[in-house]
Amino acid sequence: MSTISYDASGAAQEAIAQHIDSLVEEKIATRIFAKDHTLWGPEAESESAIRLGWVEAATVSQPLVEGILELRDALRADGVSRIVLCGMGGSSLAPEVIAGTAGTAGVELTVLDSTDPEQVSAALADRLAETAIVVSSKSGSTVETDSQRRVFEKAFNDAGIDAKSRIIIVTDPGSPLDKSSREAGYRAVFNADPNVGGRFSALTAFGLVPCGLAGVDIQAFLDEAEEAAEILNEDSTDNIGLALGIALGGTTPLRNKVVIAEDGSGIVGFADWAEQLIAESTGKLGTGVLPVVAGPDSPEALNGAEDILVVRLVDADADVELRENEVAIAGGLASQMFVWEFATAVAGRLLGINPFDQPDVEAAKVAARGLLDARPEPTPAAFTDGAVEVRGADWLGSASTVSEAVQALLGQLGTDGYLSVQAYLDRISHAPLEDIRDELAAVSGRPVTFGWGPRFLHSTGQFHKGGPAIGVFLQVTAASSTDLEIPERPFTFGQLIAAQASGDAQVLEGHGRPVLRLHLTERAAGVAQLQEVVAALANQASALES
Repeated sequence: MSTISYDASGAAQEAIAQHIDSLVEEKIATRIFAKDHTLWGPEAESESAIRLGWVEAATVSQPLVEGILELRDALRADGVSRIVLCGMGGSSLAPEVIAGTAGTAGVELTVLDSTDPEQVSAALADRLAETAIVVSSKSGSTVETDSQRRVFEKAFNDAGIDAKSRIIIVTDPGSPLDKSSREAGYRAVFNADPNVGGRFSALTAFGLVPCGLAGVDIQAFLDEAEEAAEILNEDSTDNIGLALGIALGGTTPLRNKVVIAEDGSGIVGFADWAEQLIAESTGKLGTGVLPVVAGPDSPEALNGAEDILVVRLVDADADVELRENEVAIAGGLASQMFVWEFATAVAGRLLGINPFDQPDVEAAKVAARGLLDARPEPTPAAFTDGAVEVRGADWLGSASTVSEAVQALLGQLGTDGYLSVQAYLDRISHAPLEDIRDELAAVSGRPVTFGWGPRFLHSTGQFHKGGPAIGVFLQVTAASSTDLEIPERPFTFGQLIAAQASGDAQVLEGHGRPVLRLHLTERAAGVAQLQEVVAALANQASALES
């Protein structure tokens, strides 16, 4: 196991000095590992009592390894060289990080966490004859994964491939999906520990099955995690998990925007996984910590704002010089995942919230289902500029261009606010759009998050609705030149993603959050126009500064 190291400065170090002794005296570390469900208050006890299995996941998951490796070899013998993971939230984010960092052995892992018809169509069209799918869902009720399974099953059968031999399920024991999958005769069904929530499930079957089938050394991954558990299970002032938890949830006043910056750790996409873990765990009851995925030289990492803490993911051997109000943390992937899970639980205690529920995630799902049933006509656009239809509220004022609309939205930002960009597009083909994040941070002078819809609904979506009411929201949707039927469902993927976007905007606006909705009537032209608008605003801001 690579050494776990930690250093802190400024407000983070002051918070550690303030809280560490009491956490050690109260034996918080060993009580977490003893699954003490009383740690987060009376209102959280019923939920935490059934959500602490993650503390022993590295050990409990060991018996899964043999079966996963046997299936891996059998699939390869059948000519399978590509695994498509149909999953959302923790079910997709953890495997993507694990496979991207540890590397796979001759088998590609494609993470399909979208309902965008173009992204789903592209996944279907790529080497279907060499593909097996892993469908990951605790219950099977997740609409995205159910829809993906249906369309792949039909594609396999239409191509003359025995679909049952190419579908692997990961779910909770006894769940509706568990029962239906066994009855259907799918290739394999793996059960995960039902006492682990999705965002804490990296070391369970949800993280291990897709990665193991793709060739990751999951035995070494679990072994490293077991060693990390031994380090964390100590009531000591040197406990790195306690220190990180204090930095996340114990600063005074609370630095509730945490910029997580990859800075040489070698862990691919770790900040995206940590983003869900922290935002969904802490963003509730009007408080919480907003993770901001950025780089070490992004505007938020350098501007020294009083509500920002920077956490740099570094190489253990690097000579790191901390700026003020920074944390640097290093370690192997499994170690880091365990440390951050533990730290998030500690932060929840300091914040006085239940880190294991997600009360506001369901609201967007309900709104989307209602819109799928009702199919209302789209709200008329306030105006159209080029390839972009613009929708907003009274705060749009006299705006008549996309640029003016974006500036009007930024005008709603408070001194402690943040901007969330939510792009309901194919995140593979439109990946360069993420570059507008840094530019908008420079223009606004405030933290900016960038989420791909609908996957962010299972991540930062909880914070946006349940956390402090300080966010403004830029939603980007797009027309599609193609759509895709969902077998035995009365809606298409295009209709589903449109309902998810509209439903979330509806819920955000219902919470009094400003939402600027940009609908691209033509994808390529609309994306290019939005990039040009944001670049021009960034150039103007830079010129004014100089």
